[in-house]
Amino acid sequence: MILSSMMALSNNANAIEVSEKAVQIAHDTIIVDGHIDVPYRVNRGWVDVTEATEGGDFDYPRAVKGGLNAPFMSIYVPASLDNSPESTQLAHVLIDQVEAIVARAPDKFAIAKSTADVEEQFEKGLISLPLGMENGSPIQGNLDTLALFYERGIRYITLAHSQSNHISDSSYDLRRQWKGLSPFGKSLITEMNNIGIMIDISHVSDDAFYQAVALTKVPVIASHSSLRRFTPDFERNMDDDMVKALGENGGVIMINFGSGFVSKAARQWRAGYTQARNAIVEAEGDESPKLENFDETYRAENPYPYSTLDEVLDHIDHVVKLVGIDHVGIGSDYDGVGDSLPIDLKDVSTFPNLVQGMLNRGYSEADIKKVLSGNLLRVWKAVEVYAAAH
Repeated sequence: MILSSMMALSNNANAIEVSEKAVQIAHDTIIVDGHIDVPYRVNRGWVDVTEATEGGDFDYPRAVKGGLNAPFMSIYVPASLDNSPESTQLAHVLIDQVEAIVARAPDKFAIAKSTADVEEQFEKGLISLPLGMENGSPIQGNLDTLALFYERGIRYITLAHSQSNHISDSSYDLRRQWKGLSPFGKSLITEMNNIGIMIDISHVSDDAFYQAVALTKVPVIASHSSLRRFTPDFERNMDDDMVKALGENGGVIMINFGSGFVSKAARQWRAGYTQARNAIVEAEGDESPKLENFDETYRAENPYPYSTLDEVLDHIDHVVKLVGIDHVGIGSDYDGVGDSLPIDLKDVSTFPNLVQGMLNRGYSEADIKKVLSGNLLRVWKAVEVYAAAH
């Protein structure tokens, strides 16, 4: 719905003015978000996201308001379950959760297993729910299991998460047991190409990234990563050379909205928070009464430095400067980064804010549509075409 020629669209006091054109673009365009953690959120504490919910960052009414119509549902399996049957079981349970959302509201949602599904469901006014697996642990070194997850709808796999697993080293893990990809991980790249599953290099170590790009026959994605240029020493983000290599590969980096991914100040705040909490544990132990309300107290004394829409746009701008408009997308990490989302991008209703910000910076409507979905859909289609020939 278009509301007047200018409207305030934000749940923050610093609401920006959003033009009718921005709202129109958001509502008339397929918007692919590379990473939303709804399944894990729903599994941890059930809510019906087919209706309005009080908490979280995603539900149907807010998605409709924001124009979001193709969010990848993250099938997230914690690294604590690596190398266990529970890892595979949880992945199946989370896929069940997404199927249940669709079953409760088939007039609102539909599973999407292909780019054609996304496009057809958009025309029908349905929100597509493609699936991406965050952490390849559930594969358990078994290519038959990989094929089963493909049949269930998994269309990208983040090779590792917060620890090195049987596929790849993680950017968060100081143990680099494979110095990149494991032998199985290298064979998995080929099989993912052949079966039609996008390779997601978010979370992996730098060595694993370069090895994956060298081995793949199709473009790869970073489903929810931002730029190390703005967050020095945060290996989870990509540096300029990696972005250039991704561009040469034809891939897409999908910008993570979490403040800790976007701004140096937020990373420094987190470091101070961790240091202060660890000091209490070291001095008084895990049962210290000071830990009961530590989060509230620390935040009251040290307000969290939320990043801004402009800082998110800076990441998009920098990718464009490095490798062009064809290699950047959106991977918000909604429902996955807690209370760390930027001012004016607090939930899925605020995508028109992002569109307005890009308009304000001189992006054309055609280029905005590439960022919203065109670039990711191009990669996904390339993966589909390659798999069909193999």
